[in-house]
Amino acid sequence: MSYFEPSNNMSSHTSYKILIVDDEIDIIELLSYNLKKENFTVVAAMNGKEAINIASKIKPDIILMDVMMPEMDGIESCRQIKAIPQLKNIPLIFLTARGEEFSELAGFEAGADDYIIKPIKPRVLISRLKAILRRNIADNNANEKMEFPDLKIDRESFSVTYLGKVLQFPKKEFELLSLLASKPGKVFTREQILESIWGDDVLVVDRTIDVHIRKIREKLDDNFIQTIKGVGYKFEV
Repeated sequence: MSYFEPSNNMSSHTSYKILIVDDEIDIIELLSYNLKKENFTVVAAMNGKEAINIASKIKPDIILMDVMMPEMDGIESCRQIKAIPQLKNIPLIFLTARGEEFSELAGFEAGADDYIIKPIKPRVLISRLKAILRRNIADNNANEKMEFPDLKIDRESFSVTYLGKVLQFPKKEFELLSLLASKPGKVFTREQILESIWGDDVLVVDRTIDVHIRKIREKLDDNFIQTIKGVGYKFEV
């Protein structure tokens, strides 16, 4: 076995891609089962060399990597992945067994973003992944000036300029517009939007997204944001 394909009932735009790298099939199957239940798309590799090849092809959203593996260990694999320009910003989490000779410093120096100790608790893993994804989206959007015909979004000044006029956007509306505009054409599911903008606020419901989208559309003359029925929203120029 080299890797798992995404489940058949899941289209590529409805979930984040997670690359699991571990030489133990039981670990891969356990993590895959729990991640797919949370609507992640899962791909797997069984050693560091294979991980580099697969990561280069699919550009995952997060990499979960075991430290001790045959052919190439996790530390070296992480170094090589982070040296590839198109992969260097992908968050990487090390998986390490208790008592295993693993230097946290060496892991972070190689470019890792975090580490989780085995045995892995699925709920803890899911929570950690969502937190890293939220942070990564925020980092990618930070200090950006996005310009489109008739529309400018400046995250530094927290301003939106439409048809030459500066508009006032409340914080959540601004974050939602910035998120969608950060990847024109990409469909963001309701789950992704809730996780990215509202995080773990349990009081927020799907209807909240609809209200914010409606207010944004009103300010932009119903331009730019499209509804993908049954899935979510996307930004189109």
